Amino acid sequence: MKYSDLISLALKEEGYTHCFFVAGGNIMHLLESLSHQLTCIPVAHEVAASIAAEYYNQTAPDGSKALALVTAGPGLTNILTGMAGAFLESRELLVLGGQVKTADLSRGRLRQRGIQEIDGVSLAKPVSVRSHLLDNVVPQNEFVKLISYQSAGPRPGPVFIEIPLDVQARDVNFGEDAFLSRHNASFDTHKTEKVDWESLLSSASRPAILLGGGVSREAAKSFGESAAQAHLPIFTTWNGADRIAASHPCYFGRPNTWGQRYSNILLQQADLILAFGTRLGLQQTGFNWQAFGPHAKIVQIDCDQAELDKGHPHLHLGICADANVMLDDLSQALHSDWSPWHAYCQSVKQRLPLIEENVTGPEYISPHRFVEHLSKISGDDDVIIPCSSGSAFTVMMMVFSQKSGQRMVTNKGLASMGYGLSGAIGAAIANPDKRTILVEGDGGFSQNIQEIGTAAINQLNLKMFIFDDSGYASIRMTQRSYFGGRYVGCDRNTLLGLPNWEKLFAAFEVPSLRLRPGYEADADFQRLFAEPGPAAFIVTIDPEQTYFPKITSRVTPTGMESNPIHLMTPDLPDELMAEVGRYL
Repeated sequence: MKYSDLISLALKEEGYTHCFFVAGGNIMHLLESLSHQLTCIPVAHEVAASIAAEYYNQTAPDGSKALALVTAGPGLTNILTGMAGAFLESRELLVLGGQVKTADLSRGRLRQRGIQEIDGVSLAKPVSVRSHLLDNVVPQNEFVKLISYQSAGPRPGPVFIEIPLDVQARDVNFGEDAFLSRHNASFDTHKTEKVDWESLLSSASRPAILLGGGVSREAAKSFGESAAQAHLPIFTTWNGADRIAASHPCYFGRPNTWGQRYSNILLQQADLILAFGTRLGLQQTGFNWQAFGPHAKIVQIDCDQAELDKGHPHLHLGICADANVMLDDLSQALHSDWSPWHAYCQSVKQRLPLIEENVTGPEYISPHRFVEHLSKISGDDDVIIPCSSGSAFTVMMMVFSQKSGQRMVTNKGLASMGYGLSGAIGAAIANPDKRTILVEGDGGFSQNIQEIGTAAINQLNLKMFIFDDSGYASIRMTQRSYFGGRYVGCDRNTLLGLPNWEKLFAAFEVPSLRLRPGYEADADFQRLFAEPGPAAFIVTIDPEQTYFPKITSRVTPTGMESNPIHLMTPDLPDELMAEVGRYL
């Protein structure tokens, strides 16, 4: 058999069902072989292949997996952004790359020998946990060990395997049965930790649990049941947004530099913060990380020792372990009841609404009110994709109230524009019997605009909401706040070329509807949102829309200093702040 045939059989045995790709000459054997074993989805640009595969893997309810397949040279350089995003978020992603024949490899002696040749392994290495040139055939146990590096180390991440054209096409003599004997790779990724949870909890009167993306949905659900009995407040990071429903009695929001004010204020009043499966990066703690959890013992449980050793925030205890195992251990130690603290958290939550006063012109839709309404009308099992950067992203993460059963996925580490549509395509293909809802700004959507065709040709049940504010709202806000409103390259008036959205979607034969105030009662909106298939909704947003509350910086004698996360702009009245910040 041809080696590419055996690779495809091995991938199928390992649970891969889908492949996202852009065709190219240097992957012709791999593509042909994979097409016999997997569902191969062509996309218009390689970066979409990696993002779609990542989001497929994050949302597939049956545990099936997808990979990305790219050709040599530009195929690899195009996909690096998607690999970087998965690397920063510690997510599994398998990328198979084509390469020129082994005889044409320059092997570092020339810039290029073969057509389209570039050293893909070196380019991919900084954004992968394993980057490998397969310049000779290997049996299945070695091949599967290579792809298993996605989850073999201290944290998951992308694996890039580059396979020259002649290696793909080589006849092999392993024998199919021998090649396909399953390789059961065993990796000791986490040491066992014994933590005296009862001692930590017994000394805390205001404990807070912060769940990150490293906590599985199953572990979070189980823990939520124990927490409810103990009246133990739970918070989530943005990557852990769907780990607990907004209606859960112990849920108190998503603290962040662009977070929910009540959530930020409450977390800052905790005297014990137990952070599970989160790296506690600067967006989580605030740039003024020295003021994060000012009265708390901070305990961080993460699979990456480097995150525990980075020096910020200051930790009482860092535990390198599987967050899911540790969370289960904690649930067995919940013998106290924190009803007074829980009641105080409830009172603060009621006093500080999610939506605060902002400037919205009368002919425009408030993005905050829109997301509030979208939360209400979304289904219990919808898949929610809130893009990855910009104003549409932050409003979604500030206002959207997730429901039990919904999956909500983003990629905030790289915070790249253009992630939303490709990610939503992967999620929609992974969940063909569900509705996928995408919310993205017009600037970000434009960066992957070509993938409308992928959604259309596959007739995905994908509802695309585009915040049309004529450009880059977050950049415009920065230029307004810090440079006196001198706008540069951020909207149509400053020569940023954006399409006529209705004509664009019509070109792809995707039905679209522009939403204006009163859209909630529009029968066409209700019909398009409910019926299967792709549809686009252009949400008319004020170009001068404001986005409060937020963390701001101030000038000090030594430079700029950011506020801690509980001091958001605009300031609360002193009397109200004293009421909701009793323990600050």
